[in-house]
Amino acid sequence: MNAPTAGAPALPASAQSAGIRILGIESSCDETGVALVETRPGAVPALLAHALHSQIDMHQAYGGVVPELASRDHIRRVVPLARQVLAEAGAQLSSVDAIAYTRGPGLAGALLVGAGVAAALGLALGKPIIGIHHLEGHLLSPFLSADPPEFPFIALLVSGGHTQLMRVDGVGRYELLGETVDDAAGEAFDKSAKLLGLGYPGGPALARLAETGDPRAFDLPRPLLHSGNLDFSFAGLKTAVRTQVSKLGQSPCEQQRIDLAASTQAAIVDVLVAKSLAALKQTGLKRLVVAGGVGANRRLREQLSTQCSRRGVRVHYPELALCTDNGAMIALAAALRLQTGREQPRRDYAFDVVPRWDLASL
Repeated sequence: MNAPTAGAPALPASAQSAGIRILGIESSCDETGVALVETRPGAVPALLAHALHSQIDMHQAYGGVVPELASRDHIRRVVPLARQVLAEAGAQLSSVDAIAYTRGPGLAGALLVGAGVAAALGLALGKPIIGIHHLEGHLLSPFLSADPPEFPFIALLVSGGHTQLMRVDGVGRYELLGETVDDAAGEAFDKSAKLLGLGYPGGPALARLAETGDPRAFDLPRPLLHSGNLDFSFAGLKTAVRTQVSKLGQSPCEQQRIDLAASTQAAIVDVLVAKSLAALKQTGLKRLVVAGGVGANRRLREQLSTQCSRRGVRVHYPELALCTDNGAMIALAAALRLQTGREQPRRDYAFDVVPRWDLASL
């Protein structure tokens, strides 16, 4: 994480004892998120307000995220969203104790927007700034839910660009157990959806199409299911879906498309569930946290909840509104890092971004 400036003062003692308010800014990809989170000693963190703008409509015409357009849109959205959040929370900007931003990983230009705004606000207000790892935000986001977890736990981080299993013993205490060797689960959803002629974003579209399908209609592979380790691979599944689409020809009937969508979703979910259960067995832990955009998938939640219940394992999910990229998870991660002494706030207002950043390196 960011190294503190030599001699830089920490948060005032009054703020530490009374609680801290963190304004969080997320701008790593195609969603601009701003949120205000308050934490108090001995209390559950409180989300005072949050706002999110998605760029889905803008990128649909291109079938994916256009980095330059994403960066420009973040510039337009972040300040109005910050004003909206403060108004909804009934708070003044002067009441904010620190400003957190997503430092990485993500699109460099998009990250620079959030980092630059955070540094400008910090300098104007004389408040410290904190750069946060995007995936740490996802990992800790269930602590804002109605059923927050307790350490230690296994975390399944599953999104468009990442699929990882982590052992989490505390804030900043992360051990990588397994990760994807090629496509992430979210990429498998998106690429399979494109093969089926579905729009962007493909993952949610495929999940909707699969709702009435037969998950056993097509015999699709479950890559690395019996590999003996906790790594993932979904590139082969995408190839298998392409082969089935080719076999169906130019004009497949709608039920065939629905069944192929259901079979694809089932293959992805089966691997995620099996690997998560294996991680729990390997570590002996009895608590699982599921975070990231794919964590909102209904079939994944149902299968994990059922299988974990049979094994006496508690499963924790973020609220659905906090599964996608959002400012709340960035503000929360900053607050927890400050409270646990894992972070020292900066007041020199120098900033950088890290488009590629290993979570286990924190």
